[in-house]
Amino acid sequence: MTLNASIVSAGMALDVLRAGWAAQSAGTMTTSWMLHGAPGVGKTQIVRQLSDEIGARLFDLRLTTIEPQDLRGLPYYDHDTKRTVWYRPEDLPDDPAQPAILFLDELTAAPPMLQPTVYGLLQERRVGTHHLPESVMVIAAGNTADDGAVAYEMGTALSDRLVHLRVVAAASDWLANYAVPHALHPAVIAFIRARGDRLDTGDEALAKGDMIAATPRSWERVSDILTTRPERRLRDTLIAGTVGVAVAAEFALVADDVAAQVQIEDLLQADAKARLAHYPTSLHGLYALVYGLIGALDSQTAPTVIEIMTEIGQLAELRDDPGYRRLPLEELRTHGFELLIARGLSLGLEDAFLNSPAYADYAAAREAAGVA
Repeated sequence: MTLNASIVSAGMALDVLRAGWAAQSAGTMTTSWMLHGAPGVGKTQIVRQLSDEIGARLFDLRLTTIEPQDLRGLPYYDHDTKRTVWYRPEDLPDDPAQPAILFLDELTAAPPMLQPTVYGLLQERRVGTHHLPESVMVIAAGNTADDGAVAYEMGTALSDRLVHLRVVAAASDWLANYAVPHALHPAVIAFIRARGDRLDTGDEALAKGDMIAATPRSWERVSDILTTRPERRLRDTLIAGTVGVAVAAEFALVADDVAAQVQIEDLLQADAKARLAHYPTSLHGLYALVYGLIGALDSQTAPTVIEIMTEIGQLAELRDDPGYRRLPLEELRTHGFELLIARGLSLGLEDAFLNSPAYADYAAAREAAGVA
């Protein structure tokens, strides 16, 4: 059957689930949710982020690894009442005072024999005699056969118990809502900003018969590889094994450019005059610098980070380099400050901006130009 549900980005899916939790908390709507999407698109990250935001305990059940009795529990014969009693499994939430998310992952890959047991959790919010408290939000996730993953057809009896969302990878959404806030490696962010079509190459890989595809999850792994700083040959091999040879070759050009030009620590430690020599000269390098500064922002580095972000828009004059005049420096600085301020607010660093002479000059110049 065709999945005739709305196609949403990971950020939009998170917004929908936030609204669902708000409605459930207010007692106006309680339902179960289903996130469909290709492997690595970010379904699990969405649920984890929601759990962190609402302070919920996350019960993560991988349905491909359990049996029906793992959900229903085990029978015990009560000799006094001459009845069979079912012991509830510890993997199900039971504290009405504790917000919780019951995450039924890999639902579409679970064997059909397990699905009837799941029906009760998704619709009646119970399994056997155990009822889920009102403080529990139920979210399921899975792939479809079209994604090239192992998946069983979802029957109407199961489908009717869920609100369905089809999650797809969108570069701008992933950068703004995941990569930048989680301080992924600047080279990864700079590459995906320039080549958004390389965030998720699942369809392309399927069409070619390739086993490896780039996904949001695999780019996070590339970030980890770069952070460990392996020797160049090993790094390239690891990245090729993560996103595929062709995409890895494209990424290597940007990664090499960033590695050669972007030295965040040197910029942060140098004085105002000395750091001019450390600015990148390529657009890839400058974007990587912006994202690196955002990742480096904290209470100690904030004054210098703000100064450097301000200087980016002035590099053509400060360096007297005609090459900079061909680059969109003001656009880059504006983009950088939007992300930097958002990051600063999330860290409680409002005073760092209010007390920064560099930021005051930048804001005054924008106001004078009528773009404040």
